[in-house]
Amino acid sequence: MARPTIRDLAEVAGVSVATVNRVLSGAEGVREPTREKVRAAAEQISFYGLGAIQSRNAAVQPKFHFGALLLQPHRPFYKLLAQALSAAAASADADIELKIEHLEDLSPENTAARALALAETCQAICLTTAVHPTVMQAVETIQSSGVQVFALISQLAATGQVHYIGLDNWKVGRTAAWAFAKMCPAPGKLGILMGNHRYRNQEMNETGFRSYFREHAPEFVLLEPLPTFESSAVAHEMTESLLSKHPDLAGLYVAGGGISGALAALRGSGRAGKLIVVGYELMDTTRGALLDGTLTLAIAHPLKQLAKAAVSGMVGAVSAGSDPVNFTSVIPFELYTPENI
Repeated sequence: MARPTIRDLAEVAGVSVATVNRVLSGAEGVREPTREKVRAAAEQISFYGLGAIQSRNAAVQPKFHFGALLLQPHRPFYKLLAQALSAAAASADADIELKIEHLEDLSPENTAARALALAETCQAICLTTAVHPTVMQAVETIQSSGVQVFALISQLAATGQVHYIGLDNWKVGRTAAWAFAKMCPAPGKLGILMGNHRYRNQEMNETGFRSYFREHAPEFVLLEPLPTFESSAVAHEMTESLLSKHPDLAGLYVAGGGISGALAALRGSGRAGKLIVVGYELMDTTRGALLDGTLTLAIAHPLKQLAKAAVSGMVGAVSAGSDPVNFTSVIPFELYTPENI
């Protein structure tokens, strides 16, 4: 059979001969989807210049510089999230340099300063942070410089001015409430631990949680939430306080950071496994607590899917340029019990 020609390649790819020649020469101005069509067609017909097309496409592939600003490095969830983001960037069909930083100091001033510094060398950044005027001013400054900003895990704006990658936290809260209503032997008092009300995801969790009880199980008594400030030590102290003041506590909802401290306090009190406890994420701490009965249900982010959505969202936002496109992606959450881990 005759060797496939450039004209044959153009016909199979559905493009002009001139476009094929531009792809072969590595000329600028050919869109990435078109280059990929030509490459796929060359592979399909065993075109002699397939290797050249592959190398030219790789040479003109854009380089993306992204950043991620996550919470404290000692927290297992954020270690796992960092690993998932790195893996997603490495496996993406793009040349991505991802710089991941962690916040030890969660103050608004430090968060704003670190976000501004990270954005200086990035085309897009994603960050997990509480909503605060100082932080939002920094976000606006970053956006005005042309750098795309993504809120990761916790929304920064309710109206879509900032891309969001995370869960539908109102549904998360209602799902947690449903679990208590169905699993508690009888209606009773429920304690609530929150990291910080300025984290919009936690605020929405509590809103959804309370809305379910108002609608379906008003006989339960929801205690006022106690702040843990994302600290295991504080969560330990707050849990001990709840158990001491409310010996008839029916359940505990850990809606913010510090779950390891809450679980330790439950075990230390001798009441582990004697009340319904719902918390977040699947990691060594919560996995062990599910297995020994201290934790009843874990609601978790699917980290691989979350990280992939974050990376592809940043690629899409940067590629879109000044086009007003929102790359928000709401990810389905996962439920874990002792029977499915």
